[in-house]
Amino acid sequence: MSREAARPLSVSKQRFIWAISALAVIAAALAVKSADGQREASARTREANQQPKKQKAVQSPVAKAELPHDVMAFVNGEEINRAQLTEACVRRHGKEVLESLVNKRLIASHCRNRGIKITQQEIAAEIDRMAQRFQLGREQWLELLESERGVSAEEYARDIVWPTLALRKLASDQLAPTQEEIQKQLEREFGPAVRARLIAVGRRDLADKLQAELSANPDVFARAAIEHSEDVNSASVGGLIQPIRKHVGSPAIENMAFSLQPGQVSQVIPVADKFVILKCEQQIPARQYNLAQQQQRIIESVKEEKLREVAGQKFAELQQSATVVNVYNNPELRETMPGVVATINGDSISMRELGKECLLRHGEEVLESEISQTLLRQSLQSRSLGVAQADLDAEVMHAARLAGVAEGQESEVLNQWFATVTREQGITKEQYLNDSVWPSAALKKLTAADVKVTEEDLQKGFEANYGPRVRCRAIVLGNMRRAQEVWDKARRNPSVEYFGDLAEEYSVEPTSKALRGEVPPIRRFGGEQQLEQAAFALQPGQLSGIIQLADKFVILRCEGRTESIEVSQSEVRDVLHKDIYEKKLRLAMSRKFEELRENSRVDNYLAGTSHSPKRAQQAQTAARRDSAAPRRDSAVRPAGVQR
Repeated sequence: MSREAARPLSVSKQRFIWAISALAVIAAALAVKSADGQREASARTREANQQPKKQKAVQSPVAKAELPHDVMAFVNGEEINRAQLTEACVRRHGKEVLESLVNKRLIASHCRNRGIKITQQEIAAEIDRMAQRFQLGREQWLELLESERGVSAEEYARDIVWPTLALRKLASDQLAPTQEEIQKQLEREFGPAVRARLIAVGRRDLADKLQAELSANPDVFARAAIEHSEDVNSASVGGLIQPIRKHVGSPAIENMAFSLQPGQVSQVIPVADKFVILKCEQQIPARQYNLAQQQQRIIESVKEEKLREVAGQKFAELQQSATVVNVYNNPELRETMPGVVATINGDSISMRELGKECLLRHGEEVLESEISQTLLRQSLQSRSLGVAQADLDAEVMHAARLAGVAEGQESEVLNQWFATVTREQGITKEQYLNDSVWPSAALKKLTAADVKVTEEDLQKGFEANYGPRVRCRAIVLGNMRRAQEVWDKARRNPSVEYFGDLAEEYSVEPTSKALRGEVPPIRRFGGEQQLEQAAFALQPGQLSGIIQLADKFVILRCEGRTESIEVSQSEVRDVLHKDIYEKKLRLAMSRKFEELRENSRVDNYLAGTSHSPKRAQQAQTAARRDSAAPRRDSAVRPAGVQR
């Protein structure tokens, strides 16, 4: 079980660091849209806006959890009620929601004291402004937040936009950008850049050795990155990284990059716990821009960046000026103050308020998790199976071993892994066991006996991991018409440089676009059979046809093949068997869960959805068909035909 496999079956929605990083999260949610998809987004928006849509209401948030009854769901006839769901929501999210409630109370109190008000018109205007910033209509923006970040329009208005506007007003005297800050932002977006390759290693002696060798022979930098760099993402494409810009990342790396000439290798750069070597591929000149058109947007960007910095200071000031007692996290206080989770200057927040807020924010997502666990428990019971503590320990040990936590006795490994998981995921040990480990262990109980590794599996695994691979450049297009246009251009000029130019200009996939078409070598049996067949049919320098993969269209240019790794199948049989079994088991677990969902009756009143088993759906369809068909004795007969 990998870290990914150890997550709950229903993945929790993105936890927003309330108010302080609201704008950063929103920007991250649409990074691809703003960086590489603005033209497509604009086109979609213009098309959508031809037909006016009713705006999503945000003025009066309505709790989806406020149903007129206490039944939240039925799972094969078994009830999940409001009290159960509220308890589960508080157990999973109580700590973060309470912090949000306290912070919001502090801000609201400070706003009242200073006569600051946030109107619904201001909230609506801010939503429109953010939508316009990403060249989307209001409706498309809100739909995107809900589909990609799980944030409803009501949550967005209440928990992100309102605090952001309040903080902006509270810190208005600290947000005015200086000319230097505006200039830095302009350089980030429009200034010169350096296309480079990177090698990062953890040992200084190795870094010094590589630097000396590569300075003497820069042409082998890509091969050295593949063999030595610990930065896996860049190593897989010969060390290529996104173009380096000023005022974005490490000053040491930026300064070194801009001091290099094309083909030159840098000195060793210590960065955190790594030692970095760069090779300059190209100095990219600054882009032209119209200052009058860009200035207001740049000013707003600087203000938002400063707001993120100032927000932390404001919270610290508010907290210092208030007396906040967290009862929820103090067992002794909980005994003496039943039903209270916190007090702010003597004003209490009740457990009822916390439960209601948790249910409002996370009810649907937690209910999905509760439904999933109920389905698993019912399936285990029907087969007289159970998940014991030993099963949970084995599953946790498996996750720890896969993550590289292998030193010490079992108890030491478990403790180390629990400490890592709880710290990185911000959850308790009990949450991790209940929401991640138990479902995985339950599915393993239901599927493990049916998973077998065949000789064919081993042969395919051997070819995939140790056989030759095809080194290609790729251009990914969004529609067939554009793919045909680009393919024809590549055919007319077959040089690798021109293919790289085409990838940089037309590819809709950000990584291949930034790296001029360079992608990791394509192996056999990697999961994309059509792509693999096309790649292995090519000779160096040859261009593929247009390969359709789902809704994308790919053009490949072959640059050669890697050598097979010289090892016999018998030498790696045990490793292959273990790896293939793990993958087939995880696939079987996923299929089993889908089968359980498909063959169950689930009525989710909170989400307003209902699902019947396939068999029941088929029976209903047959019944409707039979009832609609004319009976033999009442069928219309041609004139003159007697019964």
